[in-house]
Amino acid sequence: MLPFQDPKLSPKERAHDLCARLTCREKVGQLNQRLYGFQSVRREGEQLTLDEAFQKEVLHFGGLGTLYGLYRADPWSGRTRENGLYGENAVRAYNLAQRFVVEHSRFGIPMLVSSECPHGHQALDGYLLPVNLAAGAAFQPELLYEAGKVCGRQLRELGVDLALVSMLDILRDPRWGRSEECYGEDPFHAAQFARAIVRGIQSQGVAVVAKHFCAQGETTGGLNASAARIGPRELREIHLPAARAACRAGVTGIMAAYNEIDGVYCHANRWLLNDVIRKEMGFDGIVMSDGVAIDQLDSMTGDNVVSGALALQSGVDVGLWDEAFGKLEEAVRRGLVKEAQIDQAVLRVLTLKFERGLFEHPYLEEEGEIHVDYAQNPESVQLAREGLVILKNKNQVLPFWENQASGKKIAVVGPNADDLYNQLGDYTPPLRRNDGITVLDGMKLIFKESDIRFSQGCYLRKRDENLLKEAVDTVKNSDIVICVLGGSSSRFGGASFDTNGAALLDNAAADDKGTLMDCGEGMDCSDLELPDAQLELLKALKKTGKTVIAVVICGRPLVLTQVCELADGVILGFYPGPRGGQAIAEVISGRVAPSGRLPVSLPRSTGQVPVYYNYKNSYRAMTYMDEEAGPLFPFGYGLGYGTFEWGTCSLSTERCNAAALENKGLTISFSVKNTSERGGYIVPQIYVTDVAASTVRRVKELKAFQKVWLDAGQERTVSLQLGKEAFCLWNQKMKYVAEPGVFQIELSDSAQTIWKGEFTLCI
Repeated sequence: MLPFQDPKLSPKERAHDLCARLTCREKVGQLNQRLYGFQSVRREGEQLTLDEAFQKEVLHFGGLGTLYGLYRADPWSGRTRENGLYGENAVRAYNLAQRFVVEHSRFGIPMLVSSECPHGHQALDGYLLPVNLAAGAAFQPELLYEAGKVCGRQLRELGVDLALVSMLDILRDPRWGRSEECYGEDPFHAAQFARAIVRGIQSQGVAVVAKHFCAQGETTGGLNASAARIGPRELREIHLPAARAACRAGVTGIMAAYNEIDGVYCHANRWLLNDVIRKEMGFDGIVMSDGVAIDQLDSMTGDNVVSGALALQSGVDVGLWDEAFGKLEEAVRRGLVKEAQIDQAVLRVLTLKFERGLFEHPYLEEEGEIHVDYAQNPESVQLAREGLVILKNKNQVLPFWENQASGKKIAVVGPNADDLYNQLGDYTPPLRRNDGITVLDGMKLIFKESDIRFSQGCYLRKRDENLLKEAVDTVKNSDIVICVLGGSSSRFGGASFDTNGAALLDNAAADDKGTLMDCGEGMDCSDLELPDAQLELLKALKKTGKTVIAVVICGRPLVLTQVCELADGVILGFYPGPRGGQAIAEVISGRVAPSGRLPVSLPRSTGQVPVYYNYKNSYRAMTYMDEEAGPLFPFGYGLGYGTFEWGTCSLSTERCNAAALENKGLTISFSVKNTSERGGYIVPQIYVTDVAASTVRRVKELKAFQKVWLDAGQERTVSLQLGKEAFCLWNQKMKYVAEPGVFQIELSDSAQTIWKGEFTLCI
């Protein structure tokens, strides 16, 4: 028995022994993730065969480090239920590919399998969640933790080693097409959700690769992969806390982002990928490239071999679809990189393989179909329920109780009323029809005693006179109107794609019905207003004199000024997932008490962008001579159906020094009573303002929040904790310190201040 074969040795000891036995080419092979896994195993009926390119790659490198996306299914991959992998075929395909890798490696080294899991598993029968913005709107990280556990169990059963999960991007410009992948605009809020999803998935034995690192949400003009024009303090204050939280939660991997920061690409930023995440944050896992991002370094180097060497020396361990990392052997020959530097990355990959037990158990048990039932695993629909935000409720038009609706005619209209894929978001697979519930389906499910009538009204971005007339006629003969508007990140309408899977802005993304996809990766927008066709529809419905409830389903903060003027009630749902239509109908009916709060600020107009609550106190807040100051709806806003009476609020101490604060923290306690006849949620939020400091501070910063349920008539005391970090800043010497001084403490909910107090941090 060779030392690396001895399970009694530690994974690192085994990795060191094995690495020393590999040739340079074999080592490069361990850093290899060039292949599209969905093309590596071909399925025709029940017949599975290995793709020739896959075989050649394994034979050339004497093994394979990681196989990406074996189970990926979507229009880009071209994998459907007819030719894709699911159930027993998925397990068989895994074993077929893994066996070939093991048998053609001199030392029987298994491969890792990575899978996209931005909001659930992007695979046939994959368990899907609402997008991150919807999860952020739920303001309940523990619920995301539970949902992550469900995803993790499915991933583990399919042999997935690395779940690629969006969590590190902070939304600072809603024109960005990937807004939906962010938890919101606030770093503290996003950090709680990043920690939750890492803990949830990894609790099931699946490693998480957190993406994207970093500042990708700080775009130039909202354009994808554009420069983040910020300094080190903004970087640390806004864009690093989520990564720090993920590292503290024990995340296994970090994926570098496409963008550059102050002229240096993230994939070439040694300070970022080494000093920050490894030395400062204590991260000791793998750093993975984003798709073909290493090749994009050619714009700096002019030489693909040099690009690979630069990325490796900067801290990237594993490539993704690039050519450059496959040329590291040549880079060694040219003296661009030392083999010992390759060894560092190889050791991380091999250590992970030993930690995961792949050498002892490289294959899966072939035991039938792996399918997660949404009814038996309600975490997805519960996230959808709690992430819906009520923006307007004129004259308490909501809820529309089921007994009120009995025998009444309800018109359900709009382009997003009965299109399942328009409520899922980007990075989604084809679904079984019974796995999804549209708004129309949900209304029929909940309002069984009502006469539900449907009319599309218009296309997503194009008017149709016949559809408009039909919708108006339907509404005239109805008692109440549910108008479902918004956008779509659906790739299922004929979009074409770049080499990294991003949607391309060309005619393939549209047909004679207009643009079919207006959000998602590659779909950045200069205008955040709803399309004219949808606004025209809403105006026409309003003219009928009927009560109109607008439901907006989208993947980014939109300008909803006109919608809120026209509609009697407005519900905002960031892509709420496969059962989102059920959740929306339940909120409309009052079966579910709405509890979502905005994780982002909604602008009054596109010209007001960027708009966020935690701006610096060095300038006036989003104030223009031709625009009312402040956002249309701020971060933290959201209406409910109940009423609550807030009582006395107090601090555990009004002054202490940093040592005492670090030991005991600061407790904010208050009483609250539900004065309604039904139970409901409150979402108390604690904001801190540094009154005077050595650097320019923000007008306020979120430092604690909690979602609390109260039964009808229930009264309880709630306590929230602040630690020392709540009062720290990056000073002029870029040291993270708590400066003595006065701090304002604010308790609020739904963007309404409930209490303000002061705390003094002494020397």
